[in-house]
Amino acid sequence: MHRLQFHYTLSRDSSPALVRNPLIDLLQAVSTQGSISAAARALGLSYRHVWGELKRWENELGNELVRWEKGQSARLTEFGTKLMWAERQAQARLAPQIEALRAELERSFAVAFDTAAHVVTLYASHDDALSALREHALQQADAYPPGRGQMHLDIRFTGSVDAIRALNEGRCVMAGFHTLQNTGAKTLTERIYKPLLQPGQHKLIGFAQRTQGLMVARGNPLALASLQDLAARQARFANRALGTGTRVVLDELLTQAGLTASEIQGYRHTEPSHAAVAHAVAAGQFDAGLGIAAAAQRAGLDFVPLACERYHLVCLKSALAQPGIQALLQLLQTPAWQEKVAALPGHVAMQSGEVLSMRQVLPWWNYRQNKTHPTNPI
Repeated sequence: MHRLQFHYTLSRDSSPALVRNPLIDLLQAVSTQGSISAAARALGLSYRHVWGELKRWENELGNELVRWEKGQSARLTEFGTKLMWAERQAQARLAPQIEALRAELERSFAVAFDTAAHVVTLYASHDDALSALREHALQQADAYPPGRGQMHLDIRFTGSVDAIRALNEGRCVMAGFHTLQNTGAKTLTERIYKPLLQPGQHKLIGFAQRTQGLMVARGNPLALASLQDLAARQARFANRALGTGTRVVLDELLTQAGLTASEIQGYRHTEPSHAAVAHAVAAGQFDAGLGIAAAAQRAGLDFVPLACERYHLVCLKSALAQPGIQALLQLLQTPAWQEKVAALPGHVAMQSGEVLSMRQVLPWWNYRQNKTHPTNPI
């Protein structure tokens, strides 16, 4: 079976939306004109070009397309006729979808041609507030005509550590990550994030506070209220992968509780997201997993709060003045957005859109010590 590929062109013309192969135009011309030479003239092409294209397509498709005999008009073969029929059938059925696809592409490209519109590429640890922010930004963009500073978020969800690395490697202009509140010096959080964030190079932006906790079956049948309960009752636990912010939070909480990874049954089993952990618990494969309240609620689970954390946005200092970043900061500071955050389970806006001191937000940063013992950026 031969496969189809679709292509589109950019043009100033407002021509009808078509998904059409040049071969169909050749066959149509031959069928209508009755000869290759007349078809070439009708198409404004040379005889040699039309002849060569027909032969190329016959070799490509493995079937004869046109047949003619001396003294008779050229005519399509049965295969050529069926190609024409298939084209007409497809065009008749798919015309509305093709027009809708063209409209959606034009809408997307309109952003590229609108000098007042901005696209911000963000790699971030997954959070429902970011998904809501993307939709909120789209609603704001739709509410105003072109030229009013529309802002579009291009979000790629990944682990917190990987998100900051993507920022440092130039794959995005902003990253999102989360840490336990008031985490002190000489902790796992410091060891993980300090090499990635450099004073004078990065700027933290406030976003939200959220609650992490145990997602458990409805009714909490094992009566789990803490990580100590998790270990004592040998509850089956679904973990997150290395490189995720939630894995760092779990390991930090285990240290605070005086527990080791080996005491948690299932510590080595990982799931790719909060939602995946919640579904695994809801399916009865595990008794608990660490995640956010919104993920537990969507899966019909109970939620046992364990700790508050801050969700941070970070960009390079050099990018802070970019129009897209400025538009995002303004959006984050609007009451309408902050009300949306507060409506999410376990979330509240916290210094949303404000550029913050790294030392105050991440108290394990010591500028004097950093100057004495510099850390190479990753």
